[in-house]
Amino acid sequence: MALQRHLYLICYDISEDPKRLARVARYLSKFAFRVQYSVFVGSFFDHSLEGVLRGLEEIIDPRKDDVRCYPLPDQAEVVLMGPQIFPEDILLIHDGRNVLRLGAGANVPRPVGQNDLFFT
Repeated sequence: MALQRHLYLICYDISEDPKRLARVARYLSKFAFRVQYSVFVGSFFDHSLEGVLRGLEEIIDPRKDDVRCYPLPDQAEVVLMGPQIFPEDILLIHDGRNVLRLGAGANVPRPVGQNDLFFT
């Protein structure tokens, strides 16, 4: 059986320590795309997600900080309001869809090659 990547939303609330907050953001930006100030989305194999989360455990203070990781469905309806962090020409493609622009009118898939996206 071939390994498959899955999309995950990783978000955090880091309290009382701007340096730790910056470390978490820098760390996650190596593996995922920032979609809001403290929210990242990334495509991971199961084993690579486990490694990323272990790395976060080494940075955060589990008594004060809140980190959450949610699996995203293959198809999701998303409502976007207000200015978005990415300009219109930035794409995050998963299964032929731009997951940064999911929602009405964005479900028109385009062919995607194996090397078009994601890193880990």
